Amino acid sequence: MKVALDKRALEGSHKLRGVGFYSKELALALINEAKKTKNIDINLVDFSKSNLKYFDIVHYLDFNPFFLTLPFKFPTRTVVTIHDLIPLIYPNHYIPGIRGKIKYFFQKLNIKKVNAIITVSETSKKDIVRFLGIPADKVCVIYLAPGTIFQPEKDTKKLREVARKYNLPIKFVLYLGDINYNKNIPNLIRACSIAKYPLVIVGKHALEIEDKLKAPEVMGVQDFIRKTSKKDHPEIEHLKEVLELIKLHNVMRLGYLSDEDLVSIFNLATCYCQPSYYEGFGLPMAQALACQTPVVASKTQALVEIFEGCAIFAEPGKPQDLAEKIKLVCENFSLRASLIKEGNNKMQKFDWNKVAKETIDVYMEVLRNK
Repeated sequence: MKVALDKRALEGSHKLRGVGFYSKELALALINEAKKTKNIDINLVDFSKSNLKYFDIVHYLDFNPFFLTLPFKFPTRTVVTIHDLIPLIYPNHYIPGIRGKIKYFFQKLNIKKVNAIITVSETSKKDIVRFLGIPADKVCVIYLAPGTIFQPEKDTKKLREVARKYNLPIKFVLYLGDINYNKNIPNLIRACSIAKYPLVIVGKHALEIEDKLKAPEVMGVQDFIRKTSKKDHPEIEHLKEVLELIKLHNVMRLGYLSDEDLVSIFNLATCYCQPSYYEGFGLPMAQALACQTPVVASKTQALVEIFEGCAIFAEPGKPQDLAEKIKLVCENFSLRASLIKEGNNKMQKFDWNKVAKETIDVYMEVLRNK
């Protein structure tokens, strides 16, 4: 079986985000599995520049409803990974515009032609069935994994050096990721202020807010109308609110970090908080738990589905509730010990070799049904 993985998901803006992490870890795990079985050939290929008809399976590693990420005709049997459909869940914040709506029409047509879809939670599967009109039996759920590098750090000297390098407070709440609307960062900042714990944000997006606000790009007719009427795009309004709160509450923004430093910072954090209104999976939660860092998360579908029993949940729209849960996790030592134990037990079941094996099972099923 000759398989092509779309290496574009490892490049550009994807490289530093969850899609890039998924693509890298999956590719490595698939190559490792291929060495064991001998009858699978895994290839990283730029789908925009290659003739794909010579492969038995082609696997697109990302899907965007508002961009033409899929071709109109597939040269061979095709698998697509859809991580989430958050832009469709919050249409008032992720406004596609006229061109985006046209592209969405074609993306819906094209996705129905693929042989199988992989997604990362039962929650995302329901969204795919509901929004894209895909039969449920065509969608396979494969949970992600944190990655082997994410683990408890026993080298206290190394932890002290990283803490000094970034001038970290002794106790702090950690957040890793983008700061888009669905991430609910304003309420996280308010909650940390109420709880009186410093907030540290890791990720390129938060560090670039000022640049994004200097000259918002005019993309289409609706953006032009907003500019002439002096009204901001909803996401620009959101970023302005985030920036104001960051400055008001002295939130630390560390930007993009090496994996090695990131692991140390997970270990140094008093707790990790995932305050999102909505997630497809919640990968940083898995990474925090693998580092034995207690987690507070919003009570939203996918996060409860995947992490129930090893995290404390709060109402995302209520900063006071988030604050109370943060204080509880930071200050109740028996609760912390229990969460660390349960998180460690659950993370033993989340493994990239398992992800690879289940992905290969999807490939084999597609070939059987040709």
